[in-house]
Amino acid sequence: MVLTPEQRIQLHGFNNLTKSLSFNMYDVCYTKTREEREAYIEYIDEQYNADRLTKILKNVTDIIGAHVLNIAKQDYVPQGSSVTILVSEGPVVEVPTESYDESPGPLPEAVTMGLDKSHITVHTYPEYHPNEGISTFRADIDVSTCGEISPLKALNYLIHSFDTDIMTMDYRVRGFTRDINGDKLFIDHDISSIQNYIPDEVKEDFDMIDVNIYQENIFHTKCKLKKFDLNNYLFGYTKDKISKEEQEQITDKLTKEMDEIFYGKNIK
Repeated sequence: MVLTPEQRIQLHGFNNLTKSLSFNMYDVCYTKTREEREAYIEYIDEQYNADRLTKILKNVTDIIGAHVLNIAKQDYVPQGSSVTILVSEGPVVEVPTESYDESPGPLPEAVTMGLDKSHITVHTYPEYHPNEGISTFRADIDVSTCGEISPLKALNYLIHSFDTDIMTMDYRVRGFTRDINGDKLFIDHDISSIQNYIPDEVKEDFDMIDVNIYQENIFHTKCKLKKFDLNNYLFGYTKDKISKEEQEQITDKLTKEMDEIFYGKNIK
């Protein structure tokens, strides 16, 4: 019989490890004119307004089996939105044996996880290049849990909630809990990579890089979409409406923008 971590290790009191997932996504678009840029920003603000972001975060709370205590949300002027949800332990329908496995979490059809105290936040940042016709949309989501379940189980749903060209993900475990002998436990589940929580069909679409510090329980993964179709980056028209030369120029600008975001540096 395979024992669960709780059966293998008896804890003294509550599991108070803090587990934090930061999920950061980027959408890149070419907006040649001021009118296109303004229309793109308006579209993003409508697609990812505070009300829709609240629904996304509520689904995250369902996935981790939490009870919503408080919601604060705001749409900003001229652009951007924020939502913060404080949650506590909620009714748990079932705690599956795979809770501790490195595997993708569920989509929000099933409530499966439990935790004690947590918060979930999202902030959006639409912006544009002053000269190059590039507009970007960034969303930062943080899921912090205290207790047994890892917020990585919400990652699958978050990935499917946004159309993204680039993703960066950070996961870290902080603090400690004690076993019945008083020995400290600094992590309560095995993990070798955040990638193990991402479905195979998603990983096939992205180039991925890991930077992990195992002894510090710090894990980092970043992803960039492999396939490039210019039609997905033009706002309001398709590439057959512009010349081959302009298609190449726009493609160069977009790929440079995505490479700079992915590698975290300006490329001359």
